[in-house]
Amino acid sequence: MTALLPCAVKFGTSGLRGRASAFTPDLVGAYVRGFLETACSVADTRDVAIGADLRSSSRAIAAMVAGAVAASGWRPIYGGAVPTPALAAYALKRDIAAIMVTGSHIPPDYNGLKFYRPDGELLKSDEAPIGAAAENVLAAGWTFVPADLPAVEEKVAQEYTDRFISSFSSSSLSGLRIGVFAHSAVGRDLLADILESLGAECFCFGHLEDFVAVDTEAVSADHMDQMRHALNTHGLDAVVSTDGDGDRPLLLDESGQQINGDVLGALTARFLGANTVVTPLTSTSGIELSGWFETVIRTRIGSPFVVEAMNQAMARGDDSVVGFEANGGFLVQTAFSLDDGVVDPLPTRDAVLPIVAVLASSKASGDPVSRLAASLPPRVMKAARLKDIAPQEGTRFCLIMAGSLEARKAFAPILSNLLAIDTTDGTRLSLADGSIVHFRQSGNAPELRCYVETDTVEATDRLLETMMARLNHHFGRRE
Repeated sequence: MTALLPCAVKFGTSGLRGRASAFTPDLVGAYVRGFLETACSVADTRDVAIGADLRSSSRAIAAMVAGAVAASGWRPIYGGAVPTPALAAYALKRDIAAIMVTGSHIPPDYNGLKFYRPDGELLKSDEAPIGAAAENVLAAGWTFVPADLPAVEEKVAQEYTDRFISSFSSSSLSGLRIGVFAHSAVGRDLLADILESLGAECFCFGHLEDFVAVDTEAVSADHMDQMRHALNTHGLDAVVSTDGDGDRPLLLDESGQQINGDVLGALTARFLGANTVVTPLTSTSGIELSGWFETVIRTRIGSPFVVEAMNQAMARGDDSVVGFEANGGFLVQTAFSLDDGVVDPLPTRDAVLPIVAVLASSKASGDPVSRLAASLPPRVMKAARLKDIAPQEGTRFCLIMAGSLEARKAFAPILSNLLAIDTTDGTRLSLADGSIVHFRQSGNAPELRCYVETDTVEATDRLLETMMARLNHHFGRRE
């Protein structure tokens, strides 16, 4: 059978992604019906929670999703413009399916669908059956009419807010002055409400009407300047934000330095008292060097791989399991008791918990955020990206870097003296001086990512700048 699904839309590291214009009613209907037919057989009720981020295309795509859900004999529940983890928490509490319309941190003219099974986040093994079922739906000529979105179910946002208010005390953040960089993050108002409910004084700034992609692993210089200006002008203890759909945190300490997502994850895991930590290989090696955790499990990049490994850890009998990615998105596999409540499981990326946990740790200890971050062994990971790199180009480059010493020498002489090469996900090069350079084609957008780890911020910045300059030259770009 000839493939009917456009190759411009495909599953990446976290959901179905592609240009917004490619999400036509036929394509959305095919994938939604394929998802319901193949991944939702365990559903007790035929309800589907739907949410959307603030991209200009998201509401229209959400209406397509609602129409496809209704035409498939299921009932759409619309959570409105809410963070992805809020929609996931609502659905998981009720054992129902969920579909979030979001392109996360990728460019504004892209979008995506993130699917949740009634029993949790979609696994990588679910993707091929959904794609095959979607092909069959298109081949059969099934059509539907995009529906008017139902009235917003306010419990989706409210229960997410209550998740933090019920597990932290109302004075957890008292005395802290926190800046909230709003930009076009879908959870910007909820984040401020949560922090203020826990005692913080919030200064919100940078509110945008038009969507602007903010990648927490590669924040633009303009956005960094804006956040540091607010920090210095208003005497703030920290500045916080999230990416577009609220599942990746952003935190600047009192000096204006960004705390990397994997450092936030490690500090949050320690705050909760986790024994087993699951994290992709792009997270800093300081996690193992800290000695804070009994078990550290490394995976490929992408929350589905983290979820699979967390499930396996629980199956082995581990009863204190969390996961996090280098972007800071934090996953809770098991319940954790705090002094003021219980943090319930939420095995999908969340941005608010690491923000609250690190700020609460700072408040409780009396240490500024910078000192908390410095308690990890000094390993600094940073990342940057080269945009508009076709997947086949980026993948070919990674394979060449893995397989050819001469190519590595020609690209950058420093890459000729290696201790190890890891091709688990892209090409990860461990250099003889202890540094790490990792090239990887993004699974969500046409971007080639470069991750660098050294012992100091300065060395990481220099090495990352060098690698990005070489990448620009290699691909014929101006820096």
